[in-house]
Amino acid sequence: MTLTWLGRAALYLCSAGALAGLVDQARALRAPRASHALRYALVALGGVALAVLVMQIALITHNFSLAYVAENNATFTPLLYSVTGMWSALEGSLLLWVLLQCSLNVAVTWYYRRQRDDGVVQWATLVLFSVQAFFTLLMVGPADPFIHNAAHVLQGAGPNALLQDNPLVAAHPPLLYAGFVGMSVPFAFAVAMLITGRVHERWALEQRRWTVLAWGALSVGIVLGAWWSYQVLGWGGFWGWDPVENAALLPWLTATAYVHSVIVQDRRGLFRVWNLSLAVATFALTVLGTFFTRSGVLVSVHAFSSSTLGPLLIGFFFVVVALGVGLLAWRGDRLRAPIGVDHPLSREGLFVANNIIFVGFALVVLLGTVFPLLYQAINGSQVTVGTPYFASIAAPLAVVLLALMALAPLVSWRSADAAVLWARLRTSAWVALVVVVVLLSRHVTRVPELVAVFLSVMAAGAALRTLRTTFVAARRRGSWRQMWRAPSTGGMAVHLGIVVLALGIVTSTTYAERHEVTLATGQRTVVNGHVIGFYGFAHVNNALLNATQLKVRVDGAPLRPAVTTFHGRNGQTVGTPAIDSTLWRDVYVTFDAVGGTGSTSGAQIQSNLPAGSVVLGVTVEPLLAWLWIGGLMVGAGAALSFVRRRHTEQSS
Repeated sequence: MTLTWLGRAALYLCSAGALAGLVDQARALRAPRASHALRYALVALGGVALAVLVMQIALITHNFSLAYVAENNATFTPLLYSVTGMWSALEGSLLLWVLLQCSLNVAVTWYYRRQRDDGVVQWATLVLFSVQAFFTLLMVGPADPFIHNAAHVLQGAGPNALLQDNPLVAAHPPLLYAGFVGMSVPFAFAVAMLITGRVHERWALEQRRWTVLAWGALSVGIVLGAWWSYQVLGWGGFWGWDPVENAALLPWLTATAYVHSVIVQDRRGLFRVWNLSLAVATFALTVLGTFFTRSGVLVSVHAFSSSTLGPLLIGFFFVVVALGVGLLAWRGDRLRAPIGVDHPLSREGLFVANNIIFVGFALVVLLGTVFPLLYQAINGSQVTVGTPYFASIAAPLAVVLLALMALAPLVSWRSADAAVLWARLRTSAWVALVVVVVLLSRHVTRVPELVAVFLSVMAAGAALRTLRTTFVAARRRGSWRQMWRAPSTGGMAVHLGIVVLALGIVTSTTYAERHEVTLATGQRTVVNGHVIGFYGFAHVNNALLNATQLKVRVDGAPLRPAVTTFHGRNGQTVGTPAIDSTLWRDVYVTFDAVGGTGSTSGAQIQSNLPAGSVVLGVTVEPLLAWLWIGGLMVGAGAALSFVRRRHTEQSS
């Protein structure tokens, strides 16, 4: 009972800080007076930090007096997965969410503490406290993580098997949540700018920095989620257009459009209303994604179990949409820029094309995700929108985006000069052509892949040329620090990461080869040029799990694909793939079946095969490691862009 009351008291303190900050900001807006936003933000952060501490102590010490701990922890759960158990289920994940939201609110109010009397800052702070109060009150009410467990429990159920099989669970959800939470800042300032009518000032560009930080966290979170899926789920893929995967992708798409189009607003004063709309839409999509994952309306390996939060979350989503649409309708006509795009092939013209593609694809993904729900609600039957629908649209759009990445950094503002563009483009174009010729000589003949490689090399060339120009300018000024502070440095680093990521996706998905091989003990075979050998079984039985492993060698390297049964939760059994990964290829091996008429391995039994033989799934995927490398490069570029803007603003 002590932990229950202490945890709840901490949540009450957090909600009191959020509500007090909300009231304080409302009073400061109504009558000029000193605001204490930072003070109340710190109170809220202190409350949720104490709640997190209580929960972590309960998880680490396996204190089953909390129902949440009994349902998501066990005495045999390792320390890492005891810690990550806090975000392994609905209530604990909201606790992490509120911790990140309170931390962000403290950072924003502290950063703008000298501008706390500015109307834009005041309104934005009010919105942030409102968002914080909503999610905090969810935990105080229907999603209480500190419910007391009346039963005397000696052993908990343990985490879901898939959430204690890979350490990426420690990084993927926090980064994903940080990206979602971070999108509340541009939304808050968009609302503030609409209310005050001060869109023409530099607030939009100022918020781009916060958006880039959230976008970078979301980008890395999505890539790590794909990596986790690849390493744990045993299907050899990394993206299945799962509804919950789509829910994370949607705000990423609109945020990507936003961080590009705000540059045009800064340079030309264009897209004011459009950028505000993107900021509102991005945050609304994070709320919608939260509804998808926490309401039980979608069936997904990534979703939480059904809960009572669905009506509250979808209600909050409609409030966000109504607020944004209402303010845009009220202010929109008076905020439109008096000028337009001078030339469709100018830099701002290409930014328009960029925005159309990202937002259009977001609408396509949203439709494909929501359509099954609407169909079931109307007709009472189920329908599935699968990978072919999404891939048929994603592939051509990706090609167009690569073309835009190759052109946009090199074209001029306001005008298009073909001679100047070719002079800037020709080196990378010739290099790309040489690469394509080399691939043709190596019998790579698929036109879509050759086009993708050609455009990727050109896009990389455009980014490198921009970085070289920045480097030369910095050297002339005699200051290396100027290179890192240049506006283009972080953005071009992101572009290079996207190119690397795209090449990893194209090559690994196009040229992946999957085989099933049946081997007896001591037998070897060759799969796509790789020697695969099976040398017997190994059994692992400890307090955490019971696993039947296969002794496999791939080109001499030992691998241990397995079928693993985790204790707790009625003995969940999952396949555990083994991967031999290099920079050039991955060999992905799964334990698919065992021969004979009876087995305790947990694997599928095939009686038509000799006893002791096994069926291995072997997937060979070239250059897949570059997908993960490219994703981390994107995150590094986003961090560099955030730090660069911070230095620039401090020095200006």
